[in-house]
Amino acid sequence: MRIVDPPSLNLVPVWMGHEKRRADGRQMTIRFDDIGDRLKAFRIASGLSADEVASRLGISRTALYRFEKGEVAKIETLESLSELLDVSVPTLLGVGVEYISSAVAFFERLRQIEESSEHIIVLAGPVSFLLASDSFCETLEEVLAESIPDGGAEHDRAQDMVRELTPILRRRKDNWRTRKPGILNLISGAEIDRFLRNGLVGRLDLPDDVLAERRTRARAEAQHLIRLMEEEPIGIQIGVVPGALPHSSFQIFRQADRKILTLSPFRLGEQPNIHGGIAMITSAPEALDLHERTVEDMWRRAHKGRDAAAFMRDLIDRLHD
Repeated sequence: MRIVDPPSLNLVPVWMGHEKRRADGRQMTIRFDDIGDRLKAFRIASGLSADEVASRLGISRTALYRFEKGEVAKIETLESLSELLDVSVPTLLGVGVEYISSAVAFFERLRQIEESSEHIIVLAGPVSFLLASDSFCETLEEVLAESIPDGGAEHDRAQDMVRELTPILRRRKDNWRTRKPGILNLISGAEIDRFLRNGLVGRLDLPDDVLAERRTRARAEAQHLIRLMEEEPIGIQIGVVPGALPHSSFQIFRQADRKILTLSPFRLGEQPNIHGGIAMITSAPEALDLHERTVEDMWRRAHKGRDAAAFMRDLIDRLHD
């Protein structure tokens, strides 16, 4: 999906230094390493290899890798890359809001952002991927594959997308285990209830024996969350908010020198969505402030620690009465 470039942005001065003035007179800092990260994410999502991209642009693969490491490229090269990868130049530059219509590109961007994050606030369905059990991660590829609609010209491409996502998600998990940034995870009580009723499934029209087995896996995942709630490991906070929460997920990443907000329709786990929607990434102060206030309100209302564990156990028990 193409995003129309904002007409008021003058992009040329970006390549003369690290800072430029916006049309409203405020100063913005351009981070070249972020530009390289975005370029790599969109290149991976395109399905093109580094060799293919370099060949089409008439540059060496070494030059492309340098760009993906954050080395400054000529504006003409960025324009050519944006055309090839079907992404606007402002999105590559990180001017304003990044718009991402590919789940592969979005989760690669999450991986990149998480590499230098000190704390993460997560609202992302009944299960946060980084806190999920090993069993959940082992089942996820199967769940994503069965979420693909049968038939249609896009079926093969969707299967490729699942295969492309798997190593990205593994690297995210490995990075979290190594670095252990703090996590505050908010979960909707209504979504946990639905997760337990439906099971860890990509769609609902599965054979009865498969559905029964997936409900067992969902209960096991809920038990994994209960153990985390009761043990309260250092750096992990989980809150279960009664009732429903926004269906679209968001995350707030706190790094040493900035905060980043991501909003996404893409979901992993029970009835996932990796096939459609537009994710957004921004550091706009107003957006961050509004979402941080929302987190504070939900955290005040949430069940926490052993209280949250008891709430979860009650949900499980009610389903088995």
